[in-house]
Amino acid sequence: MIASPCLLMVAPNGARRVYQDHPAIPLTPEELARDAKECLAAGASAMHLHVREADGRHLLDAAAYQEALSAIQDAVGDQLLLQVTSEAGGRYSPSEQRRVIEALQPEYVSIAVREWFGDAYEVHASGELCRYLASRGTHIQYIVYSPEDIYHFNNLRDKGVVPHGSAFLLCVLGRYTDPPIADPGRLPGFLQALAAGDHWAVCAFGPTEGDCLALAAQQGGHARVGFENNLWRADGQLATHNAELVAETKARIEATGRRVMTAPEARHFLALTTNARTGVTL
Repeated sequence: MIASPCLLMVAPNGARRVYQDHPAIPLTPEELARDAKECLAAGASAMHLHVREADGRHLLDAAAYQEALSAIQDAVGDQLLLQVTSEAGGRYSPSEQRRVIEALQPEYVSIAVREWFGDAYEVHASGELCRYLASRGTHIQYIVYSPEDIYHFNNLRDKGVVPHGSAFLLCVLGRYTDPPIADPGRLPGFLQALAAGDHWAVCAFGPTEGDCLALAAQQGGHARVGFENNLWRADGQLATHNAELVAETKARIEATGRRVMTAPEARHFLALTTNARTGVTL
């Protein structure tokens, strides 16, 4: 049995879903703050954050992120570790993604390997920014959609393009398809590609999300749950809100004999001893 605690992150909205997909999806700073309080109470230790235009479109904008981060922090203080996304969402180029994240210099950011490290120019520019962010205290979670993405990341690290040392990778199971179904059987392929010493988490699409996250917990990984990837409970019924999925996942993690990290434990786990956005030592 694995005794180490599990980081449970909620991804409450993503880049694509809107109120027509689920009336409780949080899109505004006020709605994100409400969700943060509910998900914290349900057991989340971190939140993966997207912001939107007034019309619901995916948005990468430093000022919009600052507004949302401030609203959430007003609601929950430092009890949730907040991760911003750099996702292109079919709308932004790598240079635009980098520009927003460089301006924001967040405490925690997610970066998709296949979006940021394409041709030779992007590899150079993205690697330079990743090394700079790491030097400033930002923690980077690298998103991988296949074992091949992990092999590519390992090669980038071997060459010194991205920071050396252990990394935290998010393994994505499934896609936005109809119906969106993630296959837990794909997880071993990801794990075989991981380098020794790396940490990893799983997110999964559709109603098999819970099975995938329980498997991740059993194997020593970490979990990301929420409306970004899945709207359904394990019994196939539509979830009422993100906190319901968080509570369900927390129970499945605990059933494996592990407990969920607190935000201070998550910061220690990720070596985030200083908030890169405020300069406050935690």
